[in-house]
Amino acid sequence: MASFILLVMLVLQFGFGQSSHKHLHEGHHNGQQHDPEHDLNILLGDEDTDEIKKLSPAEQKKKMLEIVKRIDTNADNQLNAEEITLWIQHVYRQYALDDAKERFPEFDTDKDGVVTWEEYNMVTHDQLFSFEDAVLEDPEQESLRNLHLKERRRFDFADVDGTSGLNVTEFLAFTHPSEVDHMADFAIEDVLNEYDTDKDGLINLNEFIGDVRGEEDSPTQWEIEERVRFKDLYDQDKDGQLNRDEQLRWVAPNSYGSAREEALHLIKEMDHDGDGQISEAEVLKNQETFMNSEVTDYGRQLHASHDEL
Repeated sequence: MASFILLVMLVLQFGFGQSSHKHLHEGHHNGQQHDPEHDLNILLGDEDTDEIKKLSPAEQKKKMLEIVKRIDTNADNQLNAEEITLWIQHVYRQYALDDAKERFPEFDTDKDGVVTWEEYNMVTHDQLFSFEDAVLEDPEQESLRNLHLKERRRFDFADVDGTSGLNVTEFLAFTHPSEVDHMADFAIEDVLNEYDTDKDGLINLNEFIGDVRGEEDSPTQWEIEERVRFKDLYDQDKDGQLNRDEQLRWVAPNSYGSAREEALHLIKEMDHDGDGQISEAEVLKNQETFMNSEVTDYGRQLHASHDEL
């Protein structure tokens, strides 16, 4: 029984709605070194990266220039930080919507166009849970009850039209809370549970970096870069800790702040003439970096038709 409860707890805690901020930021480093492969994953989509790399250089060039023209909304043949930021936001939102649409039929077991709480539980947990509000004496049961109630709160909050279940858009909000503005508190709650060790509702620099210090006293390059990101990108009011708005800037992969960070990172890596933009020529000189970045959605956008975008 205990092992079953533990399994259900893990499903409840990690199965749906987890913030994907680690995906965006931790991919920049392999161990504690900068990982250029992540840069090539920002604009493409990892499921298609190998396939794209099999294309001839001419075919890769053609595909990448197609992406450049879609990003280049002012048609000046330069990609500026704002254009790249907005494109990355588009890529993440489209990916989340596609994922929700793909998973929705599995949970809509009666095929009526909505996923009810009962359907979700039967598919996810193979049973319906019913917990009273009273605190349970068994610690494992109480932990399970709290996780389940948290999940139910997220489900009910996603149900904005007040019907008896979630439509596809609401299912997106439930399964990807960090992708939907009105669900932001649920994404932040996950991050606070993981990082806010003193439980004050804020994340200071030490909590942000975590316990990564090795035997040597001097900070690693990774730690130095994380400190810079904390101070320059996220801690907007410079008070040494992240409040709710600053936490959202960090954790939501489709948030403007996170997308902006990725855009500036790409420009730093690819802008050889120092004009603060990326030209078509610079894209072609940095083909690997461009192909592996969020801008091409890990290769996915290279295969999408113009109508799909």
